[in-house]
Amino acid sequence: MFQQLMNWFRSLPPDIFTRGLRIAVTVVVGLILARVLAVIAQRYVLRKSTPQRQMIARKAISYTGFFLVLLAVLSELGLKLTALLGAAGIVGIAVGFASQTSVSNIISGLFLISEKPFAIGDVIRIGTTTGIIQSIDLLSIKIRTFDNLFVRIPNEKILTSEVTNITRFPIRRMDIVFQVAYGQDLGRVRQIIREIADANPWSLDEPEPVIILSEFKESGVEVLLGMWFTKNDFLFLKNSIMEDIAGRFDAAGIRFAHPRRMVDMATEALPTA
Repeated sequence: MFQQLMNWFRSLPPDIFTRGLRIAVTVVVGLILARVLAVIAQRYVLRKSTPQRQMIARKAISYTGFFLVLLAVLSELGLKLTALLGAAGIVGIAVGFASQTSVSNIISGLFLISEKPFAIGDVIRIGTTTGIIQSIDLLSIKIRTFDNLFVRIPNEKILTSEVTNITRFPIRRMDIVFQVAYGQDLGRVRQIIREIADANPWSLDEPEPVIILSEFKESGVEVLLGMWFTKNDFLFLKNSIMEDIAGRFDAAGIRFAHPRRMVDMATEALPTA
């Protein structure tokens, strides 16, 4: 067995070890250099760019470096790059026809990157999915929902769907809609609501709150309270304002509207004997 192994080593070309060493050095140095260039580009050249542009540039540099290292290794192994590139062109055409969806997603991703409707860290809503953007890639975006689910949405679907960026602007308006029963003092209702909004620490004074007696409903008068707040205070305002309205209305004796149903039970005169 040992003798067979020695014979195999003697049959190898005399420069194979030198070639193997060159290949190893090329791979290690090339990958390290690509990694360093990607980090330098992200930290210094693209430091003022958006996070998604930094990520795409980093990946582009890394993939380009990997491709060049691969070409160098193949050249070192004695493969003819001209024939290889020709074969790659034919395969690329076949793959292109078979992957039209991927190409469409890439084109859609370029449109999204140039249009910038959202950025990493924004909270968006697409259809029934709402969550925080984790990454924006050429093929898709990745979202983490508020119940900690991972959702991948293809770029083509995003480009053809209605997308709501919930955290795009620094302030938002929260609308609270409820009904008070008929017979209540509407002037008193408006006064109490305004006092609640003014006293709430997460409700902004400018723009000022909006109070509208919007509509007569079947069971009462519909009231809309709109309050402006900074986007990070949503939960604080939502919870506190609901508690404040319920508490103040109960103390003031103001009743919320409840669904009413009237049943008309008609009785027919019984025939007399």
